[in-house]
Amino acid sequence: MSRSRQPPLVTGISPNEGIPWTKVTIRGENLGTGSADLIGLTICGHNCLLTAEWMSASKIVCRVGQAKNDKGDIIVTTKSGGKGTSTVSFKLLRPEKIGILDQSAVWVDEMNYYDMRTDRNKGIPPLSLRPANPLGIEIEKGKFPQKDLEMLFPGMSADFTSENFSAAWYLIENHSNTSFEQLKMAVTHLKRQANKKSEGSLACVKGGLSTFFEAQDALSAIHQKLEADGTEKVEGSMTQKLENVLNNYAEVETRIEALRELLLDKLLETPSTLHDQKRYIRYLSDLHAPGDPAWQCIGAQHQWILQLMYSCQEGCARDLQGPPGLHSATPDLDGDVRASVPGHLGQTASLKRGSSFQPGRDDAWRHQTPHRVAFVEKLTKLVLSQLPNFWKLWISYVNGSLFSETAEKSGHVERSKNVRQRQNDFKKMIQEVMHCLVKLLRGALLPLGVAEGGGRQCRAWEVKAELSGQGLAHAIQTLRLTYESLTALEIPNDLLQTIQDLVLDLRVRCVVVTLQHTAEEVKRLAEKEDWVVDSEGLTSLPCHFERCVVHSLQSLREVLECKPGEASVFQQPKTQEEVCQLSINIMQVFIYCLEQLGTKPDADVDTAHLSVDVSSPDLFGSIHEDFSLTSEQRLLIVLSNCCYLERHTFRNIAEHFEKHNFQGIEKITQVSMASLKELDQRLFENYIELKADPIVGSLEPGIYAGYFDWKDCLPPTGVRNYLKEALVNIIAVHAEVFTISKDLVPRVLSRVVEAVSEELSRLMQCVSSFSKNGALQARLEICTLRDTVAAHLTPESRSSFKQALEALPQLSSGADRKLLELLLSRVRSGVHLQLACFQAPPPPGVKTQVPSR
Repeated sequence: MSRSRQPPLVTGISPNEGIPWTKVTIRGENLGTGSADLIGLTICGHNCLLTAEWMSASKIVCRVGQAKNDKGDIIVTTKSGGKGTSTVSFKLLRPEKIGILDQSAVWVDEMNYYDMRTDRNKGIPPLSLRPANPLGIEIEKGKFPQKDLEMLFPGMSADFTSENFSAAWYLIENHSNTSFEQLKMAVTHLKRQANKKSEGSLACVKGGLSTFFEAQDALSAIHQKLEADGTEKVEGSMTQKLENVLNNYAEVETRIEALRELLLDKLLETPSTLHDQKRYIRYLSDLHAPGDPAWQCIGAQHQWILQLMYSCQEGCARDLQGPPGLHSATPDLDGDVRASVPGHLGQTASLKRGSSFQPGRDDAWRHQTPHRVAFVEKLTKLVLSQLPNFWKLWISYVNGSLFSETAEKSGHVERSKNVRQRQNDFKKMIQEVMHCLVKLLRGALLPLGVAEGGGRQCRAWEVKAELSGQGLAHAIQTLRLTYESLTALEIPNDLLQTIQDLVLDLRVRCVVVTLQHTAEEVKRLAEKEDWVVDSEGLTSLPCHFERCVVHSLQSLREVLECKPGEASVFQQPKTQEEVCQLSINIMQVFIYCLEQLGTKPDADVDTAHLSVDVSSPDLFGSIHEDFSLTSEQRLLIVLSNCCYLERHTFRNIAEHFEKHNFQGIEKITQVSMASLKELDQRLFENYIELKADPIVGSLEPGIYAGYFDWKDCLPPTGVRNYLKEALVNIIAVHAEVFTISKDLVPRVLSRVVEAVSEELSRLMQCVSSFSKNGALQARLEICTLRDTVAAHLTPESRSSFKQALEALPQLSSGADRKLLELLLSRVRSGVHLQLACFQAPPPPGVKTQVPSR
């Protein structure tokens, strides 16, 4: 393919100073592609193009002319790169006038040399630098002294035009540093030059045709001259010979035409190796076949590749319609695809990775590859087996190596025009192959999406089930290696962009499918809840959830990683929003599982296998071998798990999202935390309602049991049974919560105490009047309850107790206060073992204080 070249850059000149007409060697970069490409050369402002001889893209030899400037740059101009620049300069020296007797070192310019074979001077054109290079390789002058060479080869000469020419002297002097491989190339060049005059039997016949006609004219003249002498036999004999030659020439032409047709058929036959294709093209070129057989071969190979791709798709689609299930084994290429895929990839992709094209996967995956993923492997291998030779055939067509020496010499100009005209056509061929590859792969891997190009390839994959994230990830890895292999062929990136676009779409789809699959797995986690509680009041469910999400993200690590030239999966805002919503959905699905576990009826929960950690004390013998969970205990377990999720699990998952470059992590965390807190509060209120309402409901009947009247009652001797029953119920709640999770005790008991204190305050405020004994009895019971649950008082409960005490008449005498203290001390000493659970220190954040009486 044609590519723009950089401007010429001159980086060196030797010698860097001299008088006019000094021969200099210019070195640099991008100094042109040939003599025709060099269109300008100035040194110190003087045009030196007439004396310039282009040697290579990094070397030019010329002579310095009569320049006006004493010092200046060396500027090279080419058709392909334009006007160049120079990092060095040349200093022009003015020749000094030398007297007759002055000694001087001069440059002997052998503009003419004496040819001893013809005994005359043989002139060399004045603008020529030197005789032609007989070996055709770059000359590098050695450092051997001339005198040593003359002593080593006495009477010999390094001048190859001399009769005493010594090849060894010439090689030592001009190619002492040349490698053996270059010398072998020089031998080939010499043989080619020697055989240039012979262009084959056909050329000899064609070239001698005019000579035959001249011979016929000569024979006619001889016939006229010898007619008088009666030499008709001579004329007849010579005429017959000429006719035989002409007849033989016509037969040769007929046979050559048949051979052309046979070779062209062989050339266009598929499949065929690159070696055979080049051989047939050279034969046809030597036979002067009409048209452009090489381009016909390129077109035939292009159609052959497309046919193979569609055949591959149709074959795999038929296999899919056969026995259901998974692909039995990794597919191999069809027998008619002769090129070796591993061999090709060893020359392309392995140049960068040092390994062959074999995607890493375990044996189980190898023998359980889905049909469509197997099709991706088979199709990409097919393309990689055919496209390299197709590309090399084009490169050989461009640089002319497809043609023989004779054809190259005669058709160089015409072929150059053809190449320029064919470049766009070949680019369209490569684009069509890439488009076909991507179109077929889209139809296989994204059957539910909108496939490009319509119908033929998409209708064949009529499957309802979508590929899993693992299958898509495997296809992505295969496509990435395919892209690397094609890049190694130096195919322009713009022709491979469709593959990059497909890889990006597959990466996005793989992330979406994996997150959807993760949500389904999370939904089934409720079935794994075993209700086994550890010492912290947790089951294994939060760990199962975190492990499930982390494993899902780790499976996406290779997919989310951006290879060279790839864009980020999250570059599109639409993709960011979709992935964010899917991530939130995973969190909310798990929250829904917790809600179902905490609120489902007892008959739907299997708790026969329940186990509680031995470190949790069984204070009241509530845990027995035949124990089964109640709805209240399940609520506590779920509440304990919710607390752990809020403090640890959700934060850990957010860190993993951030580690994998997910976008919208703050939104994911906020929405998930809000949903979790909402569930936690709802379940907590359900539990408080189940536990606090019975205690609160028993207060009023207990206070007025036995027609008790605050206006007419006996002097108090202790707290009444209703208060003892309330305390026992509160202790039972404490034991149940403490058995499941110690951390939940302050939160639950604080709310229960708030409910009891509020109800007690309401009842005290509803009493119209108290007698002295009634006021003392009420104050004793209120203070006993307040002091017992002091470790779990909140501002709300303290306010309720204060309001209840304010509703009572104040103690008027010191004797009453002493009696109250005595009764309180007696109550505490009587039930100190039962009240010990309330003496545990409160956790940080819960403010408590001992209230005054």
